[in-house]
Amino acid sequence: MSRIGFGVLMFPIHRPTHNPTLQLEDDLALAELCDRLGYDEFWFGEHHSGGWQIIGAPELMIAAAAQRTRRIRLGTGVSTLSYHHPLTLLDRIIQLDHLTRGRLIFGVGAGALALDSTMIGHDPMQARRMMEESLETMTGLLRFAGPVSRTTDWFELRDGHLQLAPYSDPLDIRVAVFRSPSGPRLAGRFGAGMLSFGASAALGLGSENPMTTAWQIASERAERFGRRLDRRRWSVMSPMHLAETEEQARREVRWGLLSYIQYIRRILPMNVPVDLEDADAVVDVLHTVGHAVIGTPEMAIEHIERMLRISGGFGTFVIEHADLADPAATRRSYELFARRVMPHFTGALRPRLAADARELEQDGLTRRTMAAAQAKAGVEHSRERAALRLPRQRGTDAE
Repeated sequence: MSRIGFGVLMFPIHRPTHNPTLQLEDDLALAELCDRLGYDEFWFGEHHSGGWQIIGAPELMIAAAAQRTRRIRLGTGVSTLSYHHPLTLLDRIIQLDHLTRGRLIFGVGAGALALDSTMIGHDPMQARRMMEESLETMTGLLRFAGPVSRTTDWFELRDGHLQLAPYSDPLDIRVAVFRSPSGPRLAGRFGAGMLSFGASAALGLGSENPMTTAWQIASERAERFGRRLDRRRWSVMSPMHLAETEEQARREVRWGLLSYIQYIRRILPMNVPVDLEDADAVVDVLHTVGHAVIGTPEMAIEHIERMLRISGGFGTFVIEHADLADPAATRRSYELFARRVMPHFTGALRPRLAADARELEQDGLTRRTMAAAQAKAGVEHSRERAALRLPRQRGTDAE
């Protein structure tokens, strides 16, 4: 498999006590920064309730980010299929694929917030079934093999056609994967990629690790349906905040870590068995279960290497952006990751370090050669000046 890539997922998780306009602007600025720093993917989520995850239309964020960036791929992380008619959503996605010149990743999922579903009259327990029905319909439309008709209890499609083919061939579709087997089953059935949330949780559990089981389930379903899976289209995610020292990183996340944990506990079936007033104790738990890294670039490298070993390999490591630190410290963290972590995995440092080692093996050859050359040049210059003075001196003596 080729080198892994790196990305960021912006749910976002923003405290509702701060200015939402500036928060959204900061999200786009971070996408610009990550593009400049060489990250490969940047994802925007979709949520409609709760006050924290305030991006309701990832397509709008991608359209804005596409005008500010040059090379980074932009993903819906994710588009919740049960909230949209499959034809109109797919139409928007294909338009975005053209506007981004193929930089789009179409991440799809069933949604996480129950209120998002109930506010539009849906039963959240039916979201996974509805997601599969939508993906079946979209897949049919993308074949361009004739009209597609489908009637369900939540949408109807009559002789449906797409008026644009995607810019990409094929459109890059990735299915959200968390703890349930439904995500990897869908990815396997349709030969889609995967976006694994909470991928690193409980790293030490070996064959029971969520990454291991997700790939196994997806592979079994892919074989059944005659599909092929590609690990390069598998993005896995962990929260991360880096600084020069672990102590500094821990100090910086006191800005937002506890708020993040308190919110996540309200919406996800997770438990942090410590006092939620003690940020250091929370960090200790997150490190123990392998869920996050609050520390140094070296700790991040070790974390990603463990994930690669346990999973068998994936395409992209994605940082879950969670407003753990203030915006300035967050930018420093992403820059530190790009400068110190990414080159370890891309191989960019190997030829430079080898060249440095070869120079060291010469035991100062360059320094000695330079000194000798300088001395030689000095001697030659002195001789030339002396030769020029000699005729003048002879002329003076003759007078």
